[in-house]
Amino acid sequence: MATDAEICAQLMAVAEAAYVTTVDGEGFPETRAMFNLRRTADYPALSALFRQHTEDLLVYLATNTSSRKVGHMQRDRKASIYYCQPAEVRGLNLVGFLEVVHDQAIKSHLWQEGWERYYPQGPSDPDYAVLRMRPLFARYYHKLQVIELHFAPSNA
Repeated sequence: MATDAEICAQLMAVAEAAYVTTVDGEGFPETRAMFNLRRTADYPALSALFRQHTEDLLVYLATNTSSRKVGHMQRDRKASIYYCQPAEVRGLNLVGFLEVVHDQAIKSHLWQEGWERYYPQGPSDPDYAVLRMRPLFARYYHKLQVIELHFAPSNA
């Protein structure tokens, strides 16, 4: 039988998008859809990385350094990331703090062919940013089933 974290990770592996909410400079939430790098069908080469993070539900996101969300998180790192399959009435909300990843090895590992259209200089493009969330809290639901997970804060 799957653990609660495995059930959550299974949804993350199939959800079409990751909906990321940050807090703007006025204190209001702003949500946008982003590439779900955990989606196995779209990013099969990353599945081994995320299998190592089934129990902690670690999230990586790729975005532009110049994006509004990066500006938001520089003022307030609180964020939520939502994964769902609406037709199945299945969703997962992760809450925690976003951080910018400066490790070039991680940025290169996450890099995908075709991203040159967003970051013309490749994985070392100054406008290519990788964000990471180590969730503090997760709430999963599927019809009437609810799972809540709490994670210890990480300094790493």
